[in-house]
Amino acid sequence: MDFLSLRLPIFFLLSVLIAKAPFGDAWGKEGHIMACKIAEPYLTEKTLKAVVDLLPETAGGELSTICPWADTVRFRYRWSSPLHYINTPGVCNYKYSRDCHNSHGQAGMCVAGAINNYTNQLYGYGNPSNQYNLTESLMFLAHFVGDIHQPLHVGFQDDEGGNTIIVHWYRRKTNLHHVWDSSIIETAMRDYYDNDLDTMVEGIKLNITGGWAEDVDNWQNCHNKRATCANDYAEESIKLACDYAYKDAEQDSTLEDDYFFTRLPIVKKRIAQAGLRLALILNRIFDSENNQQIQSY
Repeated sequence: MDFLSLRLPIFFLLSVLIAKAPFGDAWGKEGHIMACKIAEPYLTEKTLKAVVDLLPETAGGELSTICPWADTVRFRYRWSSPLHYINTPGVCNYKYSRDCHNSHGQAGMCVAGAINNYTNQLYGYGNPSNQYNLTESLMFLAHFVGDIHQPLHVGFQDDEGGNTIIVHWYRRKTNLHHVWDSSIIETAMRDYYDNDLDTMVEGIKLNITGGWAEDVDNWQNCHNKRATCANDYAEESIKLACDYAYKDAEQDSTLEDDYFFTRLPIVKKRIAQAGLRLALILNRIFDSENNQQIQSY
């Protein structure tokens, strides 16, 4: 059965069949919040109205408050664990047909498939016959767009996206996946942004309108003309994983200033791309006269 045809209750029945996912919360809580804070100003008025309508009351009308949610339900919704990442067979490229499946070979059970699935569900907003929990669809989508931009969430199967590569981040023992989830961001916030998340967000925003301005249109292009460009984002991530995350990070290595200074710009750019692309997807869903249905491929 194709992933796109499954409804959420069926996923609950599948939960006992799905293997435990690699440990790691892409970008950590802070990275997910930052990506969604970057997205918020780019939402159109119509999109923002729909988003606020779908947000739970506890969100206080702010999208960014719910963006870490999917990590908090991974043990309650065990079926969702494979939806946070993609494993490749040790190669620096991504192919949907080869790589987007869970450990039992069920197609579409990866972060790219999840982005397409929840986008497709959200097209049902305003339709009385909709049978999905669109609040959860929105919260999953916002999170998974962040996940797919963390390079090691499209990593190698053998090391579980860097989870089994033990390193020292300066003097602290951790694993490579955690370095990219949290350590680079935490070090940057401490050293450059006075441990203030909003200050780091503003710094990234300045790059969007400044140094990266000429690249932004490119980031929002969907060359494959599908309703989302999840495959493109995954392909970017595995290449960055090979060129930056895995490079110079061997088992028991110590990662210090050289690694931090050369990888921080990648982390900040990926957070920016995640935010802009989330806004693009949501605007297409809620404020577009040319909505396209997700294609299964």
